[in-house]
Amino acid sequence: MKLGTLKDPKKLDGIPVVVSQNNQKAVKVDHILPCLRVALEDWSTYAPQLQNIYDQLNQGKATAAFAVNTADFHAPLPRTFHWVDGSAFIHHIKLVRKARNAPLPEDLYQVPLIYQGGSDTLLAPNDTIPLVDDSHGLDFESEVGVITDYVPMGTKKEDALKHIKLLVILNDVSLRGLIPAELARGFGFYQSKPSTAFAPFAVTPDEMGEFWKDGRFHLPLHTYLNGTLFGKPNAKEMYFNFAQIIEHICLTRALGAGTIIGSGTVSNEDPTVGSSCLVEKRMIETIESGKPSTPFMKVGDTVKIEMLSPKGENIFGTIEQKVVPFQKK
Repeated sequence: MKLGTLKDPKKLDGIPVVVSQNNQKAVKVDHILPCLRVALEDWSTYAPQLQNIYDQLNQGKATAAFAVNTADFHAPLPRTFHWVDGSAFIHHIKLVRKARNAPLPEDLYQVPLIYQGGSDTLLAPNDTIPLVDDSHGLDFESEVGVITDYVPMGTKKEDALKHIKLLVILNDVSLRGLIPAELARGFGFYQSKPSTAFAPFAVTPDEMGEFWKDGRFHLPLHTYLNGTLFGKPNAKEMYFNFAQIIEHICLTRALGAGTIIGSGTVSNEDPTVGSSCLVEKRMIETIESGKPSTPFMKVGDTVKIEMLSPKGENIFGTIEQKVVPFQKK
């Protein structure tokens, strides 16, 4: 099943829709539920109704179906109560820590790295990225993610995957120039992690078929910078899977329905597949030549992120964002 949310200036949570498997048609379902987050709060009630509409839509039998225009879509959850980002790709951690001249965590291979980000202003797939200052070091981070129902405190990895109801891809925008000073203060990310953007469609795990297994996405994530392929690392190389991350973050708290969990930047050790963020490439350049040559993003640059099936199907739709100068509203 494939779901999305239309923008509506009168509704902060937008209008929920069911989207056809081929991304061509959609049906509004706000007569069933006010927003997608409500479906996650009572999945057993709403999922069968939404699945029935999805089946009808794919069979060409759905009433009131309309053509999809992704410019009309918000993030699947325009706002939610909890956004947790991990860093589950060990290769990425090693490179970024080296870039900051920071030591690796002693328990790198035992404990997932996570931080809690802002979830009140999640971005639509085509929203612009405002840049306040070039010195902030604007970077994209192409990631995969999951959305859960309510997850009880103390949930173990053996029971965690059943709580994952939707899969997404995202751009976890980072301001690399602000990160070192924030972390040096010993209190974590904040200004260096502005709003995160999401592809227009969220899919149920069964929609991924064989490419969702072991709590991992088993497909490459493609990133384009200014129209040129920047990287296509395979998300299957997550060291910690989503079940392990859920167990870790549920040690001392429950997760509210609609919690979004990111994988961290998708990264592979094979250098020929490229990278999912600029800082990785800059670190590789530093190792090879003594200094980075790839600049961070500037006004006018664009980033595009998508995940394709082996048949070329655009599973989640496309994130495509342009950097613009910040203007106070």
